[in-house]
Amino acid sequence: MDKIKKGLGRGLSSLIGETKVEPLKNQLAISDLVPNKYQPRKIFDKANLDDLTNSIKENGMIQPIIVRKINNDQSKYEIIAGERRWLAAQRAGLHNIPVVITDVDDLKSLEFAIVENVQRHDLNPLEEAQGYKRLINEFSYDQEKVSKFIGKSRSYITNTLRLLTLPADVIKLIESQKLTAGHAKILVGLNNASFVAAKIIEKKLSVRQAENFVKIFKNKKKSSSIKDTNIIALELSVSNKIGLNVDIQNNKRNKGKISFEYKDLDQLNKIINIIKSNY
Repeated sequence: MDKIKKGLGRGLSSLIGETKVEPLKNQLAISDLVPNKYQPRKIFDKANLDDLTNSIKENGMIQPIIVRKINNDQSKYEIIAGERRWLAAQRAGLHNIPVVITDVDDLKSLEFAIVENVQRHDLNPLEEAQGYKRLINEFSYDQEKVSKFIGKSRSYITNTLRLLTLPADVIKLIESQKLTAGHAKILVGLNNASFVAAKIIEKKLSVRQAENFVKIFKNKKKSSSIKDTNIIALELSVSNKIGLNVDIQNNKRNKGKISFEYKDLDQLNKIINIIKSNY
C-alpha cells in the first residue's frame, strides 16, 4: 500500500488511509470499469490525453485507478479517481489495469474526484479554484486544511480562490485560454478588470507588459487629471517598443507634449538616434 500511496499524491493518499481498502488483487479488466457520475471535470484536453496514451504504451500503467463496487451491479466498478488514465489505457490497447478498490459512499466519492482534480498539473486556474471552493463549501474544509491537504501554501490557495471574484466576462476569457493564469492574477481586485483584460488581448501583452500597463493606469488615476485610456495604452505601446518610460500629455483639442525618461547617456543617445533615423 505504501508504494501505491507514493504515486497518488498527498491528498488522495490521506483519503485512502481513511477508507476501507480491499487486499491487493489490483488488476481489473478495463471493460469492468465505468465513469464516475460525480466526476467534476467533463472535458479532457486531447493533446494531454495523447501524451498520456503514448506514455502508457511505452511504460505501462504505473499509477493505479481508485474504484468502488457498484451496488446494483457487483461485476462492475465505478471510477472514483483516474478517469483520464482509464481513457488513455483504452486508447493504448490495454486489457487490464491496476486498481485500488475502496468502500466509500457517494459523498466521499465526490471528495476523491475533487482532490484528484486539484492535484492535476494541467488544470486551468479557474478549475483549480472551483475545486478548492467545493472542498470548502461542501466538505467543511478551511483554507488551512486545503493547504496542508493539497501540499501548497496558504497564500497560494487564497490567491487562487480570489480568481473566482473576477467579472464573468473575464472568467470566460480564462476558461477559453485567451488569458493565462499569470494574466488572471494581475486582474484580481481591479475595478477595471474587463477593460484591462480586453487591452491585454488586443495588444497581445505578456504578463510583465500587463503588469506595467496596470501600474501606468494606477499612477495616472492618482494624478489630478485622469488620462484617456487610449493615451495610456499608446504610452505603453511606445514604451514597450523603445524600452523607455514615455509620458504623453494630450488636451481636449488634441494638443500637448510627449516626453521620454532616460537614466543615463546611453539611453539619451538611444532617443536621439531614434529621432535622427526617422527624420
